[in-house]
Amino acid sequence: MPSIPIIMPQLGESIAEATVVNLLVKVGDLVRTDQDLMEVETSKATMTVASPCPGRVEKLSINLNESYPVGAVLGYLDASQEDAARLGLDEPAAQNNGQESHVGFEFDAKAPGDAPKRVVEPTVRGLPVPANATGASYMSPRMKARMIELGLHAADLAGVPGSGAAGRVTIQDFEKFIANLERHHLSQASTMRVAVADAMRRSWTRPLATVALPVCFDPLLHHRKTCNPKPGPALYALRSLAIALSENSAPAGRLIGNKIVHPSSIDVGFAVEVPDGVLVPVIRHADKQPLKDLVKRYDELIALAHQRKLPADATGGSIATVTNFGTFGLTWATPIPLPEQTLVLGMGSARRVPNWDEAKAQFVPVMEANVTLSFDHRVLDGGAAGRLLARVAQLLAQPQTL
Repeated sequence: MPSIPIIMPQLGESIAEATVVNLLVKVGDLVRTDQDLMEVETSKATMTVASPCPGRVEKLSINLNESYPVGAVLGYLDASQEDAARLGLDEPAAQNNGQESHVGFEFDAKAPGDAPKRVVEPTVRGLPVPANATGASYMSPRMKARMIELGLHAADLAGVPGSGAAGRVTIQDFEKFIANLERHHLSQASTMRVAVADAMRRSWTRPLATVALPVCFDPLLHHRKTCNPKPGPALYALRSLAIALSENSAPAGRLIGNKIVHPSSIDVGFAVEVPDGVLVPVIRHADKQPLKDLVKRYDELIALAHQRKLPADATGGSIATVTNFGTFGLTWATPIPLPEQTLVLGMGSARRVPNWDEAKAQFVPVMEANVTLSFDHRVLDGGAAGRLLARVAQLLAQPQTL
């Protein structure tokens, strides 16, 4: 019977590989068309690889918790000649001359003679969490070649003291640093964690700034009590930002060369904490849907994010992100925009504070929270950012209009 390859599918526009996390069948099992064979994990979701046709599982050529690129052969099915012809695979399946199809490797500090374990280097796109590493200021060609060999980046050397001229990190400093790693407890970084590092390394190449305003949340909290179902506080902020950007989308533009690329639609993401990182579901055309119509979709996306099963149409392509860091009890923070975005709006924890009431000529208690706007300073100056944030604050104070 012909052998039909089980191929790692294209799981998303920006996904180049996925990690096999669970096998749902074993060798010898009979499977039907579109039956789930295994679960794979990307930075954005947990998905499944399905059978291309009915048949018997002949071989599974993968290891759990290893990454494989799109197009890699994960195993083979014994199938009928008719199914092989239908799929255009009626010739014997090529197996790359016995070589594995996945490429790249992860760092493993062993003796020089030991071969490094081969895996795919993650190329996932960004997630909004802070990072501070600046990396070595200068690297020699020899140093760059050694770092490429080990799959490391300049930011990984941020804590390495240099003994060269002007504090330069020499190859000797680097090798000593690598050797010393063996004395510490090492654990494998998850795909999510590597995605965060990659995103923030790219984001930090831009000049970023933050402005903030204290906003009275009493109207928002009162309006929320009257709603069923109740919108989350971040959804109020998301809707307010969407309306403000629909009035003037220039602040969400991206600087490419000497051109400002304006957004074609107001698609706004919101940060959801998941184990070992953050996912950013996206609400499309958030400016065209009233707040009450967004609640169900917002809650659905939060649940799917926690399951790591966000649909493709709810990831990527957003022009800004909203993050509610107040859920951690924080009153102030400076979130970092995603590499493909100019803006991130943050909400702090609401606190009861005294506020002067002109009509009563006395201080009265109000619930107040800091709302921050972090932005790419190449695109926005403080004045434009301040006006945008003031408009968001004005909309938050009138939740019935959202």
